[in-house]
Amino acid sequence: MQVKVNGKAEEIQGGTVLDLLKIKKIEPQMVAVEVNDKMIDRDHLATTQLTEGDQVEFLFYMGGGR
Repeated sequence: MQVKVNGKAEEIQGGTVLDLLKIKKIEPQMVAVEVNDKMIDRDHLATTQLTEGDQVEFLFYMGGGR
């Protein structure tokens, strides 16, 4: 199925948001996730199923500054 990840169309096998994070080798504690403009609580990453046409945004935490 096709979903958009950070604005780019990608073909994935399906599954949950957590499955997608694992495929992309992204640590769940290092990112906030939106699916179709709705913030997904970390407790629900493993139970939130992705469907055809979903728009997923990964928002990465960045350190720095003074």
